[in-house]
Amino acid sequence: MAETPKWYVVHTYSGYENKVAQNIEKFVENQGLGDLIFEVSIPTETVVEYKDDKKREVERKIFPGYVLVKMILTDDSWYVIRNIRGVTGFVGPASKPIPLTDEEVEKLGVDVRTVEVNYQVGSSVKVIHGPLEGFIGRVEEIDADKDIVKVTVSMFGRDTLAELQLGQIELAGE
Repeated sequence: MAETPKWYVVHTYSGYENKVAQNIEKFVENQGLGDLIFEVSIPTETVVEYKDDKKREVERKIFPGYVLVKMILTDDSWYVIRNIRGVTGFVGPASKPIPLTDEEVEKLGVDVRTVEVNYQVGSSVKVIHGPLEGFIGRVEEIDADKDIVKVTVSMFGRDTLAELQLGQIELAGE
């Protein structure tokens, strides 16, 4: 069964998110279930608070009462998670957990994918995907966080700045 793991949402008692996440990780480690349950995440955001004229950064849970678990859903993995102290159940109809879609996972920022590029500002690059495929240009700006690269390409004798995704270009001459 070569199933790919998916992210599921587990409902917990409010305030127990960290304890539940620790308990799941500890249980997985002790029982050798790393091939079924891969990762546990509590989505948080850093918020700047002003209290008594003092500025401080506080980490807040985006979804209090919920923990995200990346796992392959089997009877065993379902049973393990369901019986962790502090877990009230999975999110989904009746007792059937529903995995998050790729778009939901991306928006939550739990599955951070890193893109490594072999070019930098000033590099000569070739567009390998999209409407400008085949064009050669020069990298002007790279924003890895937004998966964007700005490239100047020469079209019809004029330099034009194009905004592309990091994976749409490669170093020219490869």
